[in-house]
Amino acid sequence: MSHEQYQDCIDACNECAVACNHCAAACLQEDDVKMMAKCIALDMDCAAICQLAAAVMARDSRFSRQICALCATICDACGDECARHDMDHCQRCAEACRACAKTCRAMA
Repeated sequence: MSHEQYQDCIDACNECAVACNHCAAACLQEDDVKMMAKCIALDMDCAAICQLAAAVMARDSRFSRQICALCATICDACGDECARHDMDHCQRCAEACRACAKTCRAMA
């Protein structure tokens, strides 16, 4: 099978990774960075697993389903944390995380 079967999930993972990287960088610019520490850490974890998930799907790895299942779990955690914060970048990140989790869960 080719990676095209995973294209929607690859796209969602890439979009989520970009949103998480942006959110982490924006959180570092907030006045109370310490308050954002959990959000930043989850953003970094989520961006990393999303990038990995997109890469393994692109090469049709036999571990794609397992990695996407883990990606969905991490996206849920990151989305929940980001949703707790009122900043626009956190809200956009939460939306991207939820969309990615849904797509990864369907793929897995």
